Amino acid sequence: MSSKNAVVDVRAIDGTTLRKVMGHFCTGVAVITAHDGDRPLGFTCQSVVSASLDPPYVSFCPAKTSTTWPLLRATGNVCINILAQDQRDLCATFAVSGGDKFAAVDWRLSGNGAPALAGALARIEASVELEHDAGDHTIVLARVTDVVAVDGRPLLFYRGAFGGFTDQR
Repeated sequence: MSSKNAVVDVRAIDGTTLRKVMGHFCTGVAVITAHDGDRPLGFTCQSVVSASLDPPYVSFCPAKTSTTWPLLRATGNVCINILAQDQRDLCATFAVSGGDKFAAVDWRLSGNGAPALAGALARIEASVELEHDAGDHTIVLARVTDVVAVDGRPLLFYRGAFGGFTDQR
């Protein structure tokens, strides 16, 4: 069947139902960071994907209500810190609005000047290239400039809860 002839169900999908269904898709958890020259900035994000291998691009989706994202965007460079299974508290620290999120956090500047969080499972340094409006979020496309990963287990988010692998091969 061609897409011209496809039947489309036009019933409204409410946010609660969509969140419940999408909750069945397990994701990793990341903290997106930047440095504005005066202070480190960051927010928790679970919508991070590899968008292209050649050239290397990643995408992430900050909420439009984020007060941190506009500050990060202005820097041009970000570090996507993929959290390890034991970093649930770090995730919570960066999930709140306001305050000094870096006060009790061990970090250093990465090669592109954005904070690299100690203990992260992986680090993706990238430069923001474009944004696209997507309802209550923004889709950000960033060109990858450096990557680092270590062995370990990821922090996972599934059906509204955090967890990890019970068996990793």
